[in-house]
Amino acid sequence: MSLLKEPDFGTPARPGAATVEVLVDGVAVQVPPGTSVMRAAKEAGIDVPKLCATDNLEAFGSCRLCVVEIDGMRGTPASCTTPVAPGMVVRTQNEKLGKLRRGVMELYISDHPLDCLTCSANGDCELQDMAGVTGLREVRYGSGVEAGANHMSEPTDSSNPYFDFEASKCIACSRCVRACDEVQGTLALTIEGRGFDSKVAAGAGGSFFESDCVSCGACVQACPTATLQEKSVIELGMPTRSVITTCAYCGVGCSFKAELRGDELVRMVPYKNGGANEGHSCVKGRFAFGYASHPDRVLEPMVRDSIADEWRKVSWEEAIGFTARRLREIQAQYGQGSIGAITSSRTTNEEVYTVQKMVRAVFGNNNVDTCARVCHSPTGYGLKQTFGESAGTQDFKSVDEADVILVIGANPTDAHPVFGSRMKKRIRQGARLIVIDPRKTDLVRSPHIEAAHHLSLAPGTNVAMINAIAHVVVTEGLVDRAFVADRCEDFATWETFISDPSHSPEAVEEITGVPASEVRAAARLYATGGNGAIYYGLGVTEHSQGSTMVMGMANLAMATGNIGRRGVGVNPLRGQNNVQGSCDMGSFPHELPGYRHVSDDGVREVYEKLWGTPLLNEPGLRIPNMFDSAIDGSFKALFVQGEDIAQSDPNTQHVFAALGALDLLVVQDLFVNETAKFAHVLLPGTSFLEKDGTFTNAERRINRVRPVMAPQTGKQEWEIVCEIAQAMGYPMHYNSAAEIMAEIALTTPTFMGVSFERLDQVGSIQWPCNVEHPDGTPIMHEESFTRGKGRFMETVYVPTSERSTRKYPLILTTGRILSQYNVGAQTRRTANVAWHPEDILDLHPHDAEVRGIEDGDTVALSSRVGRTTLRARLSDRMPVGVCYTTFHHPVTGANVITTDNSDWATNCPEYKVTAVQVDLLPTSVVSEEAREPVVAGDPR
Repeated sequence: MSLLKEPDFGTPARPGAATVEVLVDGVAVQVPPGTSVMRAAKEAGIDVPKLCATDNLEAFGSCRLCVVEIDGMRGTPASCTTPVAPGMVVRTQNEKLGKLRRGVMELYISDHPLDCLTCSANGDCELQDMAGVTGLREVRYGSGVEAGANHMSEPTDSSNPYFDFEASKCIACSRCVRACDEVQGTLALTIEGRGFDSKVAAGAGGSFFESDCVSCGACVQACPTATLQEKSVIELGMPTRSVITTCAYCGVGCSFKAELRGDELVRMVPYKNGGANEGHSCVKGRFAFGYASHPDRVLEPMVRDSIADEWRKVSWEEAIGFTARRLREIQAQYGQGSIGAITSSRTTNEEVYTVQKMVRAVFGNNNVDTCARVCHSPTGYGLKQTFGESAGTQDFKSVDEADVILVIGANPTDAHPVFGSRMKKRIRQGARLIVIDPRKTDLVRSPHIEAAHHLSLAPGTNVAMINAIAHVVVTEGLVDRAFVADRCEDFATWETFISDPSHSPEAVEEITGVPASEVRAAARLYATGGNGAIYYGLGVTEHSQGSTMVMGMANLAMATGNIGRRGVGVNPLRGQNNVQGSCDMGSFPHELPGYRHVSDDGVREVYEKLWGTPLLNEPGLRIPNMFDSAIDGSFKALFVQGEDIAQSDPNTQHVFAALGALDLLVVQDLFVNETAKFAHVLLPGTSFLEKDGTFTNAERRINRVRPVMAPQTGKQEWEIVCEIAQAMGYPMHYNSAAEIMAEIALTTPTFMGVSFERLDQVGSIQWPCNVEHPDGTPIMHEESFTRGKGRFMETVYVPTSERSTRKYPLILTTGRILSQYNVGAQTRRTANVAWHPEDILDLHPHDAEVRGIEDGDTVALSSRVGRTTLRARLSDRMPVGVCYTTFHHPVTGANVITTDNSDWATNCPEYKVTAVQVDLLPTSVVSEEAREPVVAGDPR
């Protein structure tokens, strides 16, 4: 049997739970009511032959291999669809059942080549496995071409970059179709024809690549033959061993089995016991791992005295010595606060922890920040103010119990696809959906999902919208006053504020552009529709009022009592794999690990005793402050861990100026990225396949990241940081990543019960994990809020200063697409570029028509800070006056356009609102040179 298939039907009985006793082949077994006969047999140690049944699909009962006999029941029912009953007597094996199964298997085999080398040689064909189980020795009807029937001569569809569909091996069992429906929710596959003419079709008979298939791999996972097979398996052969690890893409944090043949990685298989994904995956995590072995990888340290010089490869000893010497020289000349660091949300908790420790204990300041500054810093601030904890409230499974799902400024099917599939499944089961977003996201446009309400608001008016919804809740008597009285404070002040007529849907209709009747209907649905869950993304946080909006959502959840139990909550969908963890580890300049302020004498004392050095009690510089200080000459050296700030941060011209002003820029990364072009030292990093540590996902789940292979650079990233610290004169050493986690657990209350040993035993833990919650905390704020009582905050709407003008009449908003990830450094080096080879500007047909722009034209996109060119695509996904693009390709340089407007509390950039103009670029000037972004100070 393949490593891929591990059937496990139903759930074993829990100690003390209600059970019924059944007799299976003479073996008595206790199972919960409703358990399938197949699961009961498995509990008794008996494997019933099967084909259509899998552990992640609903019972189907079509293959007829799992038939059994049951006393008192006529016929031979399918064991996968038949529930147990008290006293039931089951027989799974006898001559009659064996004959039935052999007859069924003959029909299947007649549709499948018996000499299938891929199946027999690689052992990845359940059909032939079951043929052996049923005792089939010969096929009366002939097989394959001998039978002269069906699709044995069908061609192979190799259009997908990652897997083949070899139709000649297909037995039309429907497992791939059901997986696409039940697991992924895309419904891209179907069964066409009847009888021997039945066949799997992608879309309306087209290829997999041309269809709606999102390449999640669920169909490949479900296929019982080698019909759907990874190209890597076809090329390299079946894997022989596996390592369980965690995906390094989005904040869902999927668990995978990295399967190898010898030391060569063959494929990534979703791990069914992964707490976040439960055996599902997306195209990035499942297939886009090739960047780890891409020839662009930097594997040796490089240094240069000036960015005008050529890189020279050096030994680790020379690179670390050069870095330490220059950092000491700069501090001696310009002062202790003249250097700092930026941590990465793509690295492990342990790697992040060592960088912030280096800054505080070795650099002697708090000049450390993280890329969360430019994405979810308002989440930390807003939830800390209202709930007392800088993190989301639920686990992902909680959405299964939501009755109303409110999605605000998020596109989970693209940015968090595995959770997006789970959300879609719940909506198809009956949960009502409200989407607040300027764009018609996939949730709104899906032919299989109907949103109850889509509030297509004007970009930048989130706070006005959330206040209007809360106004309806308060003024129409929809507040859960018992919850508020028992669990919250400052409600009366907020109630007076929000009841003001200026917050009514009618009053803000002109601001948001959304009809008041729609707002009122959505508000009533959320408040009265049962369990109401809020899920939000960067469309909430990347605004000048991002923090205010987070507090507004918290107010709404508290007012309706939608907090502290399953199916409700306020849930940020984190963008990068460890953005939650990087914040947890003390990456902000005002907070030590665990979100404790640097001014807290007691907390500082813990670290001062452990680290053996005094710590500053004043916050350090944020990323924007670092840039400004670099330009004015007071900030001189920066260590950047795994972030491409030259591509990802706003107002690229300003970033380039800051990086160019530094005396020393040290970059630790996999590739020579846009930031590294300004660097003096490039320290090669490790891919997730080489890391040993932990990631923390959006639901606070701490997952192990295990090394699949040894570091190609010879060192783990935390080792490099420790060696720099030691070269600067500070004794900083760990024998393993496990020792770093032990220090984190020793000093950080929310991680008190976490260790590698414990994670290896239980799989994953959701913090806080401490004396009160030794097994972790899936749902936050159940009995009380972290701060005691939930705090209502006044959320005054302040219009953004970035507004459309006569010169820049359109509003640009940016985001992600399914196949690409963040700045594209990883995914652009995989076959994922087949789906998204360039950034595209989506433009409403009306806005295109008045500018003479047709679909596919190259256009100039300009704002008050920059200009770039890209191809236009006409689309009605945006309202008139709004355009949209992604930021995955540096050649586009989308952040050349975005401004340095930012959130009032956290300086999170306002990526989602930029006033722009779009002009048709004359054909005579369209060239590769014309498509380069216009940026002053670009070292290229």
